[in-house]
Amino acid sequence: MIVEFEKSSKIEDFANHLQVFEENPEVQSIFILSCDGNDYTAENINKVLRNCKKPIFGGVFPQIIYEDMQYEKGTVFCGLSEKTDVHIIPNLSLPDEDYDRHLEKTINGNVEAKTIFVFVDGFAKRIASFIESLFNIFGLETNYIGGGAGSLSMKQKSCLFSNMGLIKDSAIIVHSSLVSGIGVSHGWEKISGPLKVTESDRNRVISLDWESAFNVYKNIVESHSGEKFSDKNFFELSKGYPLGITTLSNEEIIRDPVSADKDGSMTCIGEVPQDSFVSIMNGKKNSIIRAAGNALFKAKNELPEGKNIDSVFFIDCISRVLFLEGDFSKELAMVQYPGKKVFGALTIGEIANNKKDYLEFYNKTSVIGVFAE
Repeated sequence: MIVEFEKSSKIEDFANHLQVFEENPEVQSIFILSCDGNDYTAENINKVLRNCKKPIFGGVFPQIIYEDMQYEKGTVFCGLSEKTDVHIIPNLSLPDEDYDRHLEKTINGNVEAKTIFVFVDGFAKRIASFIESLFNIFGLETNYIGGGAGSLSMKQKSCLFSNMGLIKDSAIIVHSSLVSGIGVSHGWEKISGPLKVTESDRNRVISLDWESAFNVYKNIVESHSGEKFSDKNFFELSKGYPLGITTLSNEEIIRDPVSADKDGSMTCIGEVPQDSFVSIMNGKKNSIIRAAGNALFKAKNELPEGKNIDSVFFIDCISRVLFLEGDFSKELAMVQYPGKKVFGALTIGEIANNKKDYLEFYNKTSVIGVFAE
């Protein structure tokens, strides 16, 4: 894999770097991670993307990672030595969309892949339903890694790269022969719960234990933190207190509440199923930082015996950056691997499994993919 960083946010520099990869005979597919701060739109970049003759996939994220630094502007270009099929699943917010049927129709026949890249519009309303369908169709036979694209403005907009152009409210699936090991860890701990989700609508939690969701959440968080939601905007306090959905595995599935609505409901990144149980979570900076190192450790152990690491792909939640602030550099230090390229994105939700666990859409979680030489 060829991995390069283009620090410029100018469209012409993006186009020139893309052309260099397109003209390289060793590159058969182009994987792109770009910053929302570049201000790329369908209007100003679609012509460039549609002119590329090689398969393109990837997304626009709040920030990206290259080596031991995070960037708010620039683009990481990754050249793969295989020609990949890029599949687009639209309508990721429609309440009645049958994703099982859509996947079977879009991806015909048996698919042989060592790793499946999955990128979604992070503000689509039915990401978890799509992920469940993806698992139903492809199961545990492969590794999955990816995340949610989007902007910290919390506004849904075109954010996924394809040969059709920059698209939104969709998912992109790419089957790859890359051999990988995947590790997942979050570092958050329970402070209260479990609470039953007595009413929800996709990514909106309406009631907990038959009471207004925000009132229940507010009372627990304010008691634990000693702060008041009235003293600051919702996300400034909620970023340290995610919800953890109870699962059969050792770690909860984290959901990030991003707003409280006038009706007492809360909107999250990702769905929260009705009748599930959630806990209120909190974390110390040290435990959050160590979790990234733990994800790298797990990923290395999942790489098949006899395989050496070529590169490290780090998918981390942007809300972890907002929580850690200046200490995020310590988390980046935890995932460096001597002599190997580290690259990735700070996402609106993370997607992963490692042939053992159920495929999930996570929030506030570190996901590491190590690719073999």
